[in-house]
Amino acid sequence: MNKKNKIIRTWKGWTTLKNAPIYEDMLINEVFPTVKKRGVEGLEKVSISTMVKNDEMEFFLVLQFDSLDSVKVFAGEDYEQAYIPDNAKHVLSRYDKTAQHFTLKEELILK
Repeated sequence: MNKKNKIIRTWKGWTTLKNAPIYEDMLINEVFPTVKKRGVEGLEKVSISTMVKNDEMEFFLVLQFDSLDSVKVFAGEDYEQAYIPDNAKHVLSRYDKTAQHFTLKEELILK
């Protein structure tokens, strides 16, 4: 693995079960394509995971960046604040106000 300090950014948001497909589509077809068009070149990978919990859908997002500088291009200098476009706020029931950041130490590809 490249030893450059890649950064993993995690965040959670919740929707109603009815709004879950709307939000998922929004992430895939609007939010992250728009981020790339804005010139956030260091965003390497986005993983969208979900879990039904009670009567909600929990979304767990994992974003991989090539550096902390790229995270700041994405989220701004106050990069720990969650990045939530206004149209996404309309379908989310609640969400984490901040994101977590981890330094990626190793990736194991097990076959």
